[in-house]
Amino acid sequence: MPRTTKADGRGPRRSGWLKAVIAIAVCGAAVGGVAVYRTVSDEAVERPVTTDEAGRLALSRLNLYQASPVAVTLTAQEGGGVTIRVDGVVDYRTHRGVGRYRTTGANGPLDHGLIVWDTGGLGLAPDQAGAGGTATATPTDAPAWEQAERIPRQGWSPRTYTADPLDAGLNLLVQLGADRPDNPLLLAQSGARWLGRDRIDGKGYDRFAGPRAQGAAPDGARSPLTYWVDGDGGLRRVTMRMPGLGTPTTVDLTGRQADAKLPEAPWLTG
Repeated sequence: MPRTTKADGRGPRRSGWLKAVIAIAVCGAAVGGVAVYRTVSDEAVERPVTTDEAGRLALSRLNLYQASPVAVTLTAQEGGGVTIRVDGVVDYRTHRGVGRYRTTGANGPLDHGLIVWDTGGLGLAPDQAGAGGTATATPTDAPAWEQAERIPRQGWSPRTYTADPLDAGLNLLVQLGADRPDNPLLLAQSGARWLGRDRIDGKGYDRFAGPRAQGAAPDGARSPLTYWVDGDGGLRRVTMRMPGLGTPTTVDLTGRQADAKLPEAPWLTG
């Protein structure tokens, strides 16, 4: 199973950093800062966002909410050559996610299973047929949400979030959508910046450094979050830089998963 990091000498610092990053994710804005550009330079250089760009970035969380449930893929580097990938679905109306995880080390696969998460924590369970192998067992190739629905509460191993890259990514991921747009002026004033343009799966996206929550980064430092947003305000990818890790945690949002039905929350950690 994905490893749980015990509190150590780094714990308080990383935990505080994680809280600051989640504040950024929900676009906590500070008053003051830079004005919004109204014209776009032809030069591909980092700069403050334009009025149009701030508007699209502000709409991205509402668009994600309205598209729910959304197919997602999260890739986190845990250090020591260990990578965890989660393929699943998130419903931003209930702030719940469900999927499959796979842990890979330098020498190949290490672990895999089902994973469910919400704003309070996550739960893990074996990825196998049905609840206890009963006659109503679900085939192992069934969608993760179907398997999760049939696993009883005692079949889950729940825990609250740690400061590990996987946990930080899941916590961020489940909070990306919102039922209202952000304030574009405050996004711009809080340090959102245009970084460039990229193509993902043949489609063009603007790449933005996110706004900076107060105390989350030194003055003038770039946000640890980067967003890829299309011309209609559709959010396609988010990356999160973690202290001490060269490879950021990556979240890909690949479109509406209309047939997904997320289970209730048997993984509650309270």
